[in-house]
Order: sequence, then structure tokens, then C-alpha cells
Amino acid sequence: MEENIRVVVAGGGTAGWLTAYSLVTRLGNLLEITLVESDQIGTVGVGEATVPTMRKFHHIFKVDEREFMRATQATFKLGIFFDHWGAPGDSYIHTFGVAGQSTWMAGFHQYWMEARANGFGGSLGDYCLELKAANAGKFAVKAGETPLAYAYHLDATAYAGFLRRKSESLGVRRVEGKISEITVDPVTGDIRSLELEHDRRVAGDFFIDCTGFGGLLIGGALGVEYEDWSHWLAADRALAVQTTSIEPPPPYTRAIAHASGWQWRIPLQSRTGNGLVYSSRFCSDDDARATLLGNITGKTITEPRPLRFKTGFRKNAWRKNCVAIGLSSGFLEPLESTSIHLITTSLIRLMKLFPFSGAMAPLADHFNRETRIEWEAVRDFIILHYKQTQREDSEFWNYYRTMDIPDSLAHRMEIFGENGHVWPDLVSLFRTNSWVQVMIGQGLFPKHRHGAGRILPPEALKQELGKLSAFVNQNLARLPDHNDFIKQYCPAQN
Repeated sequence: MEENIRVVVAGGGTAGWLTAYSLVTRLGNLLEITLVESDQIGTVGVGEATVPTMRKFHHIFKVDEREFMRATQATFKLGIFFDHWGAPGDSYIHTFGVAGQSTWMAGFHQYWMEARANGFGGSLGDYCLELKAANAGKFAVKAGETPLAYAYHLDATAYAGFLRRKSESLGVRRVEGKISEITVDPVTGDIRSLELEHDRRVAGDFFIDCTGFGGLLIGGALGVEYEDWSHWLAADRALAVQTTSIEPPPPYTRAIAHASGWQWRIPLQSRTGNGLVYSSRFCSDDDARATLLGNITGKTITEPRPLRFKTGFRKNAWRKNCVAIGLSSGFLEPLESTSIHLITTSLIRLMKLFPFSGAMAPLADHFNRETRIEWEAVRDFIILHYKQTQREDSEFWNYYRTMDIPDSLAHRMEIFGENGHVWPDLVSLFRTNSWVQVMIGQGLFPKHRHGAGRILPPEALKQELGKLSAFVNQNLARLPDHNDFIKQYCPAQN
């Protein structure tokens, strides 16, 4: 009988405990899992908004929605409300919902644009239940028999604690201690053990680096280079602060653009998470603090916490017998709430490719190839928000508006700007509706449209759109207030 593979997770926080919990839930009888973390080392702990893929991940790994939400002060999220991104005073919502009904030939927005050209059709949001519910402050997991597409706002520190309790109950061993040295085999180049303070040692067969921005294993011990993307995403700092809530939580995240950067506002059941993302090239730390504190509501619960980062990506997230998960593998700013998503997809990928045979190199190559495709797809979507702006009120926005962008994104924007054609990214995180909502929301409106919208006579098209809009409104009327639903469905634990 083969011995269990010894897996060592270096670092806790959301990345570390998601890793431990996922592995023990599905592969616990094949692995011996140890997690090393130190209470002396804080976690970033501000990744408080998510995307809908988290629901599927929770389903696969048997996380009960209500239990999780009660434990993490969670609220529901239907999308992101963008203020002042296209130009000062402009706003739009990028929701997780689908607008209207598309055909194999053309997206729904093509039919809507034809209607607009004929003087009817209203707003694209008239055909999206999630968008109208977000605007109305309403929510339920489904309206009648129609499910809603949603994600969560959560307390990231509480989430890590929730996962830790579950992981330890399933057999994960936690070792308290700071890593002082990493022992690497001089012949194979594999990591052999983590040396801890006070002459302690944790040996393993396979290591997962969840040590955050430092990447102690993947970067420090194994020397994997970091690919800098800050020429496209210039922000390198953030300030985070928690405030008391002064109103019921809306079912969306706010992303508020300022001259110096952008501010997040994430509503939880008991408080609000706030932060300002900015670039030290264009804004001093003092000015950033003044901007953030001058644009929050409620009383501050914490002191503003500074974070420094470099947007980019490890050239190889898997090298030798080590995989980097979370911030150790790279960082993309939290504009579209993708940090926890990128952790979970890496874990799914790792479990599919787990090296039970010991032959790691081919598996690592495949893992790294798929990971790069995914990160570049998310990167392009985030860059779109900055590039497609009409703001001319600061150096910050002028830089983004005039910068060169990746060819993959330039190609996508050119085609959409010409005839409205759009397609999902290669990993299908941001689907057609997401690209359409952000492009049009930021002011990129196609010059031309597909002829499919002219197949029906204008009056028939008007009738069909009227039916779709009426269906959305009927379902909207079935939804309760978001806060009322939370109180009934998943009130937070005291």
C-alpha cells in the first residue's frame, strides 16, 4: 500500500485555508496535509467581494451557503456599480446577469441596437433582471422559477477562520511558526522542508506557496521571475479602512473613480469595507488618505491600512515540487473581484493535475500554460475599464487613456467598436454580456451593427422586446428587499 503524499501549505489566510480545505475535502484519504502559518504575520484580508464562480466551487466542496454567509457577515452581490469611469458624472452597472435573449447568429445587444436606431428599445438594462434588481435594492436566490446570477460580499478574515475550522476538523494539521529557511535538494532542485524558528522543521513531498506577495518558496527559494504588468495597470498601492454602515446593504459593490484612482465600497451585514487603489507615480500617500477619508460614509472602525503591490504574474506558477496559489502567484487589482476566483480555479486545476505519479514536469508545463491564459484574460478585462475612458482631468487618467494595450485587447475593442461583435474570453469567466456591459458602459458604442436585427420588421421587433422587458419586470416584482431577504435567509452570527 502506497504511503500518503505529504503536502505542506506555506501560509494561511484565504489562499492557504482554501487550499487546505479543498485538498482535504476531495483528496484527504490520499494526502497528509500540514499548513504552516504564524500569528505574527498578518494577512491582506481585504478581498471581500467575489464573482459567481464561487458558488459552484462551494457546491463542489460541500460548503453550505447559509452557514458560510452567517459566519462571514456576507451579503449578496449582483454586480459592480461603476461611478465616473467613462467620464465624471457617468455611471453604469456591470452585472452577472444576461440581458435579453441572444441567437446563434448575434448577441442580444445587436437586436437592441437595431431597436434603438428605430426609436425604441429603451436601455439595455431593461432586459436584465439582475441589473434592475440591483438598482431597486432587491434580491432573492430566484424570482419564481427564475434563478438569479449572484456572488457574495464577505469578511475575508472570517472566511479564512471558517475554512480553518472545517479543515482542522477533517484532519489538516496546523503548525504555528515563522519560516526562517527553506531547504532545497542540491541535486533535484526540489524543496525538501521548511525550517521554522526555534529549530523546528516541516518536511514534505509537495509544497504549496501561499505566503503572499513575498512568494517565499516560488520566488525566494526557487527563483521564479515575476512578470511586471504595471505598464498596463499602473496602480501599486491601496489604502483600506472599515466603517460603520449607515444604510441597509445594497446588493452590489461600488467602484468610484477619482482623479487619483478608484475607491471600493463593499457592504457587509455589520459594516462596510472601503479602500482606495492608486498609483504612487501620480498620487502621494497623504493625498490618497485624504481622498479616501473624504469620501466614506459612517464612522471609521479601523485605521487606514496601507498595502503595496506590483501588478503582474509569476512566469511559472508551478516549478519543481511547488505550486504558488494566490498572491504568491501574482496580483491583479481588485477592480472585478477576481482574487478569490483565481485561487479557486488554480486549486481545481491542481487537483486535476496532481502529481500522484511523481512525474511533475509535463503536468507543471500544462498547469502553467492554462494559468497564463486565464490570468491574461482577466488582465485584459481589467485594462479595458481604464483604457476606455474619456476622463482628461488628471495625469492618472491621461496615462491610461493614451497608453498602448495588449494586442489581444486592442483586437477585441477594434472589432466591437466597428460592428459590435464580441465573444467570451478563453476561460469563459467574463462572458459576452460582461464585455458588452463594460464596453458600452464606458462609452465604446459600435459604429455599425449586425443585420440580424433587421430580419424582423420594426414593429415585430418592438413586440418581442416588449415581451422580454415585461418578463423582467414581472420577476422583479417578485423579489423582496435585499436586506429583508438576508435577515430571513442568513443573518450573521453575533
